[in-house]
Amino acid sequence: MANSFDQTLDVKGAKCPMPLVKSRKAIADLTVGQVLKVVATDRGSVADFQGWAKTAKNVELVAQETEQEGGQDLYVHYLKRTS
Repeated sequence: MANSFDQTLDVKGAKCPMPLVKSRKAIADLTVGQVLKVVATDRGSVADFQGWAKTAKNVELVAQETEQEGGQDLYVHYLKRTS
């Protein structure tokens, strides 16, 4: 799925909760309607981002996908700032 996005955040190698912490900071720097693409290697980030999107007032989880890079799973999250 090739989603359009405005900014990419690379959190490969970061363990929970750092992908979420860094994403919260990055989403705050976007304007409403912009999309942040987050690339993580932490499998737990899938559930973390789903949970955050359910409770956050300013974020919508647009899509999630898994990619392969050098034999390693990458978990890609697309987050839209909504307010």
